[in-house]
Amino acid sequence: MSTSFANPLPFQSALPAAVVSLVSAAWLSLGAIAPNAASAQQLLAQSQPVASPQAQPLEPTKPNSLESSVFSISGGQRLMSESMTAISQQNYDQAVTKLQDARQVFNQLSNFYQELTTSFSGIDNRISDSHRRKALQTAQLRDEATYQLAVVYRAKNQPELAVPLLIQLIRSQAPTRDLGSQAYQQLFELGFVDAQFVRPNAAAPK
Repeated sequence: MSTSFANPLPFQSALPAAVVSLVSAAWLSLGAIAPNAASAQQLLAQSQPVASPQAQPLEPTKPNSLESSVFSISGGQRLMSESMTAISQQNYDQAVTKLQDARQVFNQLSNFYQELTTSFSGIDNRISDSHRRKALQTAQLRDEATYQLAVVYRAKNQPELAVPLLIQLIRSQAPTRDLGSQAYQQLFELGFVDAQFVRPNAAAPK
């Protein structure tokens, strides 16, 4: 797949509140732990044990799952499905909100999987390749959400919002791929470009 994720698109839409809380909490935790690690260990050694319920260890075969969270591939796909339902009901405002959330989730996931790919490269290629595939998958899903969002903006008679998304999509996908070609066709139909593009045949004519 030729989808590029080395330079992810700068999306402006905000994450859903649940995702913002999740990501913010994670970064605050990381920032607080590192500089105070030594003092925290000293306090732990000096503190008296406090009676508290024992945490149950996770089953090795059932790791903690984000599948029910919006911050996951399945969570983004649920947002996409909900947006399609809204479109079928001509509820375009709700469709816009769902698609903006979906593309932001997929973009964040693609960035994180890309970072994991780089981190494990040369250390464990099996893990690196697994994360690379997920980075590509989520980048593709992000672009699909982007295309649908541009189409909804056209339906809402807001071409000024659709055009930037379509151009971003062409840059991400390239004009020779399905989504890139469809995005350019949208620009042609909008009158933003006046030269129609016909993809070259896969096989050269004899």
